[in-house]
Amino acid sequence: MVSVIGLGYIGLPTAVLLAQNGTSVIGIDITQHVVDSVNAGKLHIVEPGLDSALKYVVEKSCLRATNIPEPADAFIIAVPTPFTTGHKPDVSYIGDAVKALAPVLKKGNLVILESTSPVGTTERLSAWLAAARPDLSFPQQAGDDADVQIAHCPERVLPGKVLRELVSNDRVVGGMSAKASKMATELYRIFVKGDIVTTTTRTAEMCKLTENSFRDVNIAFANELSIICDKLNIDVWELIHLANRHPRVNVLQPGCGVGGHCIAVDPWFIVDSVPNEARLIRNAREINDHKSEWVLEKIKRTITDILTQKHGSTLSDIKVACLGLAFKPDIDDLRESPAIVIAQSIAKLGCQVLAVEPNIESLPEKLSRSNVALVQIEDALANADIICVLVKHSIFIKNKNIIGHKHIIDTVGLIGGFMQ
Repeated sequence: MVSVIGLGYIGLPTAVLLAQNGTSVIGIDITQHVVDSVNAGKLHIVEPGLDSALKYVVEKSCLRATNIPEPADAFIIAVPTPFTTGHKPDVSYIGDAVKALAPVLKKGNLVILESTSPVGTTERLSAWLAAARPDLSFPQQAGDDADVQIAHCPERVLPGKVLRELVSNDRVVGGMSAKASKMATELYRIFVKGDIVTTTTRTAEMCKLTENSFRDVNIAFANELSIICDKLNIDVWELIHLANRHPRVNVLQPGCGVGGHCIAVDPWFIVDSVPNEARLIRNAREINDHKSEWVLEKIKRTITDILTQKHGSTLSDIKVACLGLAFKPDIDDLRESPAIVIAQSIAKLGCQVLAVEPNIESLPEKLSRSNVALVQIEDALANADIICVLVKHSIFIKNKNIIGHKHIIDTVGLIGGFMQ
C-alpha cells in the first residue's frame, strides 16, 4: 500500500500510475472537493490522458482518496512549496503533511519527499518526524537500521505531458541512508522506465533547483534580448531565428515573463540559501519578473495613444483583451503566471479587461473581483481596443484574425508565426 499526500498536478498522476501498475493507493488531500472528485473518478485539473486513467483505477478500486492519512507501507509527499513575501521559501505545507502523517507511521515505512524544496528540507522533515514519534528511529539516528527510512525524489515533468514523462524521464533519488535509496528506487521502478540514479539527499534537492535555475537563466537571456531589440527597433523573433542557425546556439523564445510552480519559484530557494553567491541566478529571476512590468508599460503607452485620438474617452472606456492567462500554452495552470499579473495591473488602471483563456471555465478569485471578464476569442477580437497576446495557445496560433487588429502587443511571437 502506497499513500500519496497531495493530489495536485504531480501527486494525482503519480498515484494513478502506481495504481495502474497493480499497487493499492490511498490519496490524501486536505481539500474536500479534490477528494470527492478523485473518488468519483473525475479530474479537478487539466492533464491529457489522465481523465480516463483516473476513471479506470477508481472503478477497479485501486485508488481511493481521503482527507486523513491512513497506515501504509510507503508515503509520497507531493505538496506545494511556494515562497512568502521577500521570496522566502514556505515549507509549511510540508510541515502540515508531517504532522498529519506522523501518527500513522510504523516500523518498516518509507517516506519520500517529492516536493521541490530548499537544500536541507528532507533532513528537517526527518527531524520533525523523529520529534513527533520518539518511539521510532530515523536515518539520522540509525542509518540503514532505522525503523523509518527517508528519501527525496523530485519530479521533473512538463505540464501537458506529465503521464508520459513520469514514466520515461530519469529520476534522481537521494536517500538519507543506502537502504532508503534502495527502497525508494524499488518503489519508483513500479512505473518508471527511465534510469533511476541515487545520490545524497542534499544533492537530489539541489539537482531540481539547478535544473529550473538553468532554464530560468536561459529564458532571462531571451527576455532581456527582446527588450534590447525593442529599444533598437529590431524584430527579436527574426533575430533569434537567424542566431539559432549557428550550430552551437539555441536562444529560447521570450514571453511576457516566467510563471509556473517551478521555474518562477525554485531559483529563489537557492538565492535564499546563499544570497551572496547566487548573483547570476538572482539577476535572471529579477529580469524575468521585470518582463511583465515592461509589457505593462507598452500597454500603457498604447492606451495613452488611443485616448489622445479619442477625445472625451476615459480609461474606463478602453477595452484591453488579454489572450491567455495560464503560465504556458495549452494548460489550465495559472500558478505564478505573469499573464495574471498583467491582467490585474490593467484592471487596476481602470480599463475593461477581456480575458481569453480557453482552458478554464471561470476566473480565479483575484481577477473575478475586478473589472475583468472571461470571454471567447471572437468577442475579444470584435470589441477590444488593444489586443495583448500573453500566451501562445494553439487556438490563438490557428486564428488568423488576430493579426488584423489595429493595436496588438505580441509578447510571444504569434504574429511572426503567422507570417512564416
